[in-house]
Order: sequence, then C-alpha cells, then structure tokens
Amino acid sequence: MREEDTYAPGRAGALRQGYTTGTCAAGAAQAAARFLLAGVKSGEAAVTVPRGDKLSLPVEAWEFGPGWASCGIRKDAGDDPDVTDGILICARVSKTGTGGDYEQIEEGISLYLSGGVGIGRITKPGLSCKVGEPAINPIPREMIFAQVARVCREAGFLGRLWIEIFSPQGAAAAGRTFNPRLGIEGGISILGTSGIVEPMSRRALLDTIRLELRQKSMASNGRVAAALGNYGERFLEELGVCREQVVICSNYIGDTLDMAREEGVKEILFVGHAGKLIKTAAGIMDTHSRTADGRMEILGAWGSACGADPDLTEQILQAVTVDQGLALLETQPGLKERTMERIMGRMAFYLSQRAGDGLGAEAIVFTNERGILGMTPGAGGMLARLKQGCADA
Repeated sequence: MREEDTYAPGRAGALRQGYTTGTCAAGAAQAAARFLLAGVKSGEAAVTVPRGDKLSLPVEAWEFGPGWASCGIRKDAGDDPDVTDGILICARVSKTGTGGDYEQIEEGISLYLSGGVGIGRITKPGLSCKVGEPAINPIPREMIFAQVARVCREAGFLGRLWIEIFSPQGAAAAGRTFNPRLGIEGGISILGTSGIVEPMSRRALLDTIRLELRQKSMASNGRVAAALGNYGERFLEELGVCREQVVICSNYIGDTLDMAREEGVKEILFVGHAGKLIKTAAGIMDTHSRTADGRMEILGAWGSACGADPDLTEQILQAVTVDQGLALLETQPGLKERTMERIMGRMAFYLSQRAGDGLGAEAIVFTNERGILGMTPGAGGMLARLKQGCADA
C-alpha cells in the first residue's frame, strides 16, 4: 500500500478510517449473543476484523425478551462518502426460530443466519449471494458466525441459535445506491472484505497518480501503462510489462489522460477489467459506480447493432455483470467478437479525443475468466514497446 493511500489517524491532514457494515453486523451479533447467553449487556463490542485491526464498537438500541436479545451498531464510514454512514446495523439473536438462509454447525453449536428488515434480497444471478438470499456477503457471514460461536464457547452453550441481521434505515439508504440496478431489492448489502473502510481522498489519489506518471515516464522514455486497479496490474505483469512502467490510475481515466499530457507522457496504455474500462466506450472518464454505469447499455446497444435480436438485447440489458452479458453474446457465434470490435473502436475515439495531440492513448480490456476481450487499434504496438522497454532496462 502506498503511503498516500494510508490514512493513519495521527497524520496531519489524514483521513479517518471507518468500519464496514459487515463489521457492524458481526459486532452487534456478538453483543446480542453475549447478553442472551451470559446476561452481560456491554456498551461495546470487541471485534478483530479480517485485516487484523482490533476494534471496540459502541453498542446501542438494546431490546430483549424471553429467549432473545437484539442491539445495533451505528455504521461509521470515517471520512469516506458513504450513504450507509450513520445508520444502525442490528442483530437479533434468539434461542427459538425456524430455518435460516445460511447455517454453520460445529461441535454441538448450530447457528442459523437470516436477513431481516432493511437488508436487501438478491433477485438477479451473478453476485456473491444466490438469488433469493439476503445480501450478506461471504466474509461478513464468516465474521458473524465466528463472533457468535465464540460467545457460545465462552458461555458453555450447546444448542441452536438464530441470528437475524436487520437495519431500520436500510431500505431508505438502499434507494441511494446501485443496489436496485444490481438486483438487490429492499435494502442495503452487508459488505466488507477487510472489515475497515479506507477513505478515498480524490485529491490525494490524483497527486499520487501525477507523481507516478512523472517518475515512470522519465524512467521509460515517455511510455507508461495505466492499470485501473490490482487486477489490471497483475494482468499487465502476465503480459510481460514490468511494474516500473505501471501507474495505478484507479477510476480516474480522464484525469490521468489530462495529467499525462501535462507531464509530457508520449504514450499511455490503459489496461482494465471490462466491468470498469468498458464504460469509456460511452465517453465515461470516471468509472466509479457512484459517477456512472452504462456497462449493460454499451454491451446491449453494440450487441444489437452487430446482430443481437430484441429478446437477446433485452437479456443483455438486464444482466447484472459484464461477464453475464458476454456469456449472452456468446450464445450466437461471432457476436461477442463483432460487438467487442465495435466497442473498442468507440473506446479508441473517446480516449483519443480526451488525450489530444501529442499523447497516444490505447486500451486493452480483459476479464479474469476470458482473458483479453479487445484491444484498440494501436494497443498491440504500444504493448510491444512497453515490453521491449522492460527488456532493455
């Protein structure tokens, strides 16, 4: 992790980290289970998140009755702009219940997990949860089960417990997210892989990108590769491009082009997963989902132009992920290839338009499952020059 991406609380001008909805749910489940099984109504839940941080989370909104207890933890997104910031993520733990969307059984302890009010339900395939399940992602599920199982062992409890995660404000907050478009209806998602929300300072990120452009362009005769993230960086390594030539541009394609031109870069090759980079085929130069989407519209429009019938076009437009849309294009021989060729042509147009004179800009689009999907006309030559630069270094 770069220094510019690390937001330690003690640094001057630093951005404050927060914790994810998954961390909140795990902490609330721990606190509710402890009160139910041990009679301890704690004001804080101590949770160690997957990244290794040990957190003490304030607990509120206590309720309890015969054989059950519930409480909540208020989501704190730190300095990250997040529509779920400040809402309650709650857990109700009961000794009686029926069924459950997810279960974990171990050494005399059976735990059943479900989603309640304000937690979205999956209505389309292609996400981390199956259709019909609550939108509680795999790592948060593991965290919730682990916290409740730990309390069971501490209390010497053997038997069954039912855990319901809910959020009184979840449905309202979800209306300000992309959840409905992704096929998550009725509420928010319980998310998080590290357990920590890393705030993203646009200015700090752009300053970092500019610095990398300047340094790596000087070291590589004015040629750089721009990866949209870790996937792109790894893919460039597989293609034979050394890290000394790679800039991580995040979602900021347009800003990166502007800065590359200002820094005297001669050639820049963008490499990214289709779920992000394909948006540039519609002139979208900030690929963050909060800014714009359009992935399925791009696939659907050009798929239709290349021969997809209305029914297939409609299916593509309703797809949740680019990989799903590509699989639909593959149902007709040659349609995916024709469609991607047209998409790459539009991508070349918009990149060239933003780059202006004196800066060559090309792109390679890939997915993890399919490898390279398309290259703009000059991308192959630019890739060869970058690889040669690595060999000469």
